Amino acid sequence: MNMVFTSPIENSIMKNPVSRRRSVAAAAVVMQLCLGTVYAWSIFKKPMMAANGWSETQTQYAFMINSAMFATAVAFGGTLVDRIAPRIIGSLGGIMFGAGVLLAGLANSIKSITLLIIAYGIITGLGGGFGYVTPIATLIRWFPDKRGQLTGLAVMGYGLGAFALGNIGPVLIMKYGIANTFYLWGLLSLIVILTAALTLVNPPDGWSPGKTASLSANATILPTSSTFTEAVRTPRFWILWMMLFVSITAGLGLISQLSPIAQDVMIRAYGGAVSDEKIKSIVIVSGTIVAIAGIFNGLGRLIWAWASDFIGRKAVFAIIFISFALGFAMLAHVNTTFIFAGLCFYLLACYGGTMATMPALAADEFGPVNIGKIYGVIFTACGFAGLAGPFVFARVKELTGGFTYALYMESVLAVLGLALVLILHKAGKKMNN
Repeated sequence: MNMVFTSPIENSIMKNPVSRRRSVAAAAVVMQLCLGTVYAWSIFKKPMMAANGWSETQTQYAFMINSAMFATAVAFGGTLVDRIAPRIIGSLGGIMFGAGVLLAGLANSIKSITLLIIAYGIITGLGGGFGYVTPIATLIRWFPDKRGQLTGLAVMGYGLGAFALGNIGPVLIMKYGIANTFYLWGLLSLIVILTAALTLVNPPDGWSPGKTASLSANATILPTSSTFTEAVRTPRFWILWMMLFVSITAGLGLISQLSPIAQDVMIRAYGGAVSDEKIKSIVIVSGTIVAIAGIFNGLGRLIWAWASDFIGRKAVFAIIFISFALGFAMLAHVNTTFIFAGLCFYLLACYGGTMATMPALAADEFGPVNIGKIYGVIFTACGFAGLAGPFVFARVKELTGGFTYALYMESVLAVLGLALVLILHKAGKKMNN
């Protein structure tokens, strides 16, 4: 964790590191909150399709590519964060994220699907990835005594980002238009992320939280941290990769279509025949569902990661995959808005839990020293999942006119995830014997 140069910020850390880590935690949450607004993507889909004549799959490409670029940037950014001051990588992410959102507004102004894919898909995706990995890697180093709780707190902010934009986005779109909503979103992102990123710094070399801090009893304590080469050669590394792929495929597939699915459920509840005024009401309610889902996504990250400090990371993943298997199958048969919303809220809380618990699980398995690169490469699973999940939901909708079979597919995939957890548990037992 070598510093690039010594600044007044680093000097202040040396004088009061305990107080400083609280500031780093607060900045990490704020930064993730702003980055997590990408989860409100579904509120833009139907308005963009109606205003610009774009198809379901065309608009979905922007979200799919964003997810892939996001994961790529997390992997590359994780390596950089291990070598370069976190505030530099975080600032780079903030600039790219904000610029991409601003250009997405321009894409809607000139009705260019190509520019939308480049701006939102590539530029915003890369910026989001650089921004996302920086506070996580930094917090793991500051809080070895509370890995689950603090990484959960940070990524909780990411999940809650959808609440902020999902709640006000539909109103802004109807009042100011799609392009102007993107412009406001991009400008605010630049200001908030850059301000927060400047607070993110590594702890002093050799720093520890003190004798009073205790590590989780469920953490796997290794005598030394693994190098990336050592980690990637173990089956455990690839089991973690597959576990993350399964959970993110399910979660992002649902998130990418949450507003349209909610609208379909409400239209069925009205018997299929709805007036223009009722359609407006349905759009607002679906936006509210997206917003509240963001709250559960965020809270799930904190609650499940906090629970993992007590019951164990593997137990958390097992419970979540069982929930996915049952929940997605049930979701395929829901015909009432209330039950639909409740199931989605719980499933997205579980999805958020896997996002928050995986960094701590990776640190348990391979140690904290090279966690930026190790977790970054594990996170590439999210890139593949970001292509697979949203594509499956969009394609199934085009082929069948509904999302039922996509939900069944996610349920079956969750059973595979549960099997992977059991394999990882057995591998851990062999190591300890």
